[in-house]
Amino acid sequence: MVDTKRINKKVIWAISIATIGFGLLTLKSGGFALFGGEAGKQFAGDYVPFVLWFNFCAGLFYIASGVGIFFKKSWGVDLGITIASLTAIVFALFGVYILSNGAYEVRTLGAMTFRTLFWVVISFFAAKQIKSNLLNKLS
Repeated sequence: MVDTKRINKKVIWAISIATIGFGLLTLKSGGFALFGGEAGKQFAGDYVPFVLWFNFCAGLFYIASGVGIFFKKSWGVDLGITIASLTAIVFALFGVYILSNGAYEVRTLGAMTFRTLFWVVISFFAAKQIKSNLLNKLS
């Protein structure tokens, strides 16, 4: 028989580590691009300011969501869903920017695809683990 509590803890732990780590990496790379002087500007290349600032600021919320998920708080899941939604909106606006012939780095297109998919998947699995446990406790 499978111990569902143990699987739940492992999944929660993995999701938390992934989101917190991703948040720290996002803050590091975004902070360098924004505040790293000439080296940061060269690193960023043809960056799109609203995308860079959004991702940098979102890094703090990535960490917060990861902490909430680690402690199995529903607000951590809700924050993850919000991050996924806002990232998708910024990605769509980035698409409009590209279609209007704005300069951009191709890696930004890949990064935004990854970020959007990451948060959709993370939110789905976190909700499945945490929200289902809350519903079971209520019934």
